Amino acid sequence: MAVGILLISHNQIGTELINTARQMLSCCPLPTKVLSIEINDKPDNVQVKLDQILTELDQGNGILILTDMFGSTPSNIACVVSDRDDVRIVAGLNLPMLIRVLNYPSLDLNALEQKALSGGQEGVVRCHYSGCST
Repeated sequence: MAVGILLISHNQIGTELINTARQMLSCCPLPTKVLSIEINDKPDNVQVKLDQILTELDQGNGILILTDMFGSTPSNIACVVSDRDDVRIVAGLNLPMLIRVLNYPSLDLNALEQKALSGGQEGVVRCHYSGCST
């Protein structure tokens, strides 16, 4: 059994990131779902979707929720379940974070949370001319 991964994002950001990660890795080694939040979504409907997705992803090892921006609607939606012992939430979703998480499918929930944090932070670098290949 593996940790489930849920991406909660504005519009189709999460869908595009998971599609890109699947293409780069040639697979998706963890059970993954996306909850896309649209401008006209009703909070009650989103809560129902969130509960349904969490039930689908739950294999007994927890769920890591990755959201695109702290303080925004997707992270606020995730925070509704932040009191659960089997859920960890990391905001600031980016491709390096997602790839890092997917590269360690055998880790437990706490270790995957740390991989998400390190992947996201270490994936943001300043590129300057001498560091870029042409």
